[in-house]
Order: sequence, then structure tokens, then C-alpha cells
Amino acid sequence: MAGLRALRESRLLSQRELALKSGVSQTTIVNTELGKIRPHPSTLRKLAQALEVDPAELAIHLTPQAQ
Repeated sequence: MAGLRALRESRLLSQRELALKSGVSQTTIVNTELGKIRPHPSTLRKLAQALEVDPAELAIHLTPQAQ
């Protein structure tokens, strides 16, 4: 969703770089940014760690209100 993309871009990371840094597939990142999927809690933790944010903060960015 837009929130994940904004966080990723604010850290100057491409989707591929975030995938490598987090251990999450690039496809999952793309689909999450597009709002096609909501990541599993363990995936959310990996993304949050790679983006250096609290998982709860990232979860807030993934809610429809954050778009």
C-alpha cells in the first residue's frame, strides 16, 4: 500500500533492495504496496526491521486510512 511505498522510498530503497534486506520476496512487497495482500505478521516484522520502524507503526501505514 502507499504507506509501505512511502516508507521504503523515504529510505531510498528499491523494492528489490527491500526484498534483499528483509528476506521478503519482491513479489510480496509489490503486492503489499498495491494493496492486493496484507502481509502475515511475521512478514510485517521482517519489513519493519528492514525499514527500521516499529511493526505497529508499519501496520498503521498499511491500513486503508493511511492511503
